[in-house]
Amino acid sequence: MVRFTTLIAVLLTLLLTGGQLAAQPRHKTLVFARSADASFLDPAKFLDNESAMVIENIFDGLVRYRDDSTIVEPALAASWSVAEGGLAYVFTLRTGVNFHDGTAFDAEAARFSLLRKIDPAHPYFRAHFSKMDDTLRGVRSVEALNAHTLRITLKEPDPLFLAALARHSAYIVSPTAVKSLGESFDRRPVGTGPFIFGSWLKGERIVLEANPKYFGGAPKIDALVFKVVPDPLVRMLELRAGNIQAMDALTPEQQVEVRRNPALVLDSWPGMNVGYLAMNTERAPLDNPKVRLAIAHAINRPALVKSIYRGQATQARTLVPPGMPGYNPAAPAAAYDPALARRLLRQAGLPNGFLTTLWAMPVSRPYMPQPDKIARFIQENLASVGIRAKIVTCDWATYLARAYAGEHDLCLLGWVSTGDASDILEHLLDLDNAQKPHASNISFYRGRRVHDLLAQARTSADQKMREALFAQVQDIAGREVPLLPLAHANQTLARSRYVQGIVNHPSGVIRFAKATIQ
Repeated sequence: MVRFTTLIAVLLTLLLTGGQLAAQPRHKTLVFARSADASFLDPAKFLDNESAMVIENIFDGLVRYRDDSTIVEPALAASWSVAEGGLAYVFTLRTGVNFHDGTAFDAEAARFSLLRKIDPAHPYFRAHFSKMDDTLRGVRSVEALNAHTLRITLKEPDPLFLAALARHSAYIVSPTAVKSLGESFDRRPVGTGPFIFGSWLKGERIVLEANPKYFGGAPKIDALVFKVVPDPLVRMLELRAGNIQAMDALTPEQQVEVRRNPALVLDSWPGMNVGYLAMNTERAPLDNPKVRLAIAHAINRPALVKSIYRGQATQARTLVPPGMPGYNPAAPAAAYDPALARRLLRQAGLPNGFLTTLWAMPVSRPYMPQPDKIARFIQENLASVGIRAKIVTCDWATYLARAYAGEHDLCLLGWVSTGDASDILEHLLDLDNAQKPHASNISFYRGRRVHDLLAQARTSADQKMREALFAQVQDIAGREVPLLPLAHANQTLARSRYVQGIVNHPSGVIRFAKATIQ
């Protein structure tokens, strides 16, 4: 529900400014509005994209993705070499880099950060660090050869290891801060990145300050504010009024509005994401493949994409977006067929359908800007074949925690990929990721054949072979339907025309190090 007082304040501002963007700000604080708050700000506690968005601007990894792609480039490591048939990576680290607390970044700090994720003997290891994200699972050892040389040895060759190091979950933290802050580090993070943590008022805003000593060059803005504005109507009013300088999670109608407003700019391009409907295969009757297939045939996905995404997404055939290596355009995809859905329910012994719950996110997401509308659309489709779904929602952090713990029947969620099909398929289908209470595979599908295919792809250096293996995984998922891919949404960001340099990365994070306010 929109807060009445907030609306009044925004509308008064619009009246005073003639409904146009307020005068160009003289300060250099950039306020970015989004639909939900971060869960925590410790890179080791990988969970959701709202957390990652802030983490991306506070921390650095040894390597990073280029601003325009998922090609890996140097970050805290100036260079690296690969030896022993792909088992050993030797990184030459940058010199003269300090954490925000003034302590030096060196090989020991990098070793501390990486082992904290994976080594149970590490004094600051926590078991849940690796439950949701297994970025470093293939690491055998991490050694500081000297102050500025780090060696990482793998258990077996991994063609995606450098890409894994570029993920925010492998970013480097200040050992001194971790030791002094303990469990509160995730609320008072210390990294080496372009912005320094300032304050966090839960549910309202996170304030970051520019790091004038950043090795990549000091930001051009003095401060960055991540402001929580759950209602998309209010976000747009605030942008028009000049109270914020940028926002994401636009509805299709708002995208049209921004394009028509000369004071605003819309950035939009195909995203590496998928929005999906998960079916909890541990719960009857969803443990029956015929019931899951009936649900898939009952949902009119072409109409859903057309009426709700309005041209700002493509219908998903599989979990893998078209254009991503490994996409299988021939994978089975259930067409809209209510008659077939009813027939399958009869075959499953459910001629009168059944009662279930449909969980809907309370906030807009990059892959699903209007989850409430999508939930109602699906609810109506299911009702037409006798499946009576009650829509359930709760606050975002609770929603994620309960979904990862498997408390749902049907559940709307999505994934933003790092650019390789394995990232999507492993997180959403592999049995290793169906472990409660930190499951990313929230359909709790435990297909052994899928697991074996993904394991084989993980260690293959032959890209054609990997793509063939991914195609087989998509074939199996299309037949057994543990979840139903809905759409691959465009990434969108609206900003004041005075703002330049925001990087809306294909992986779903947003970088502000190069942002300017003219």
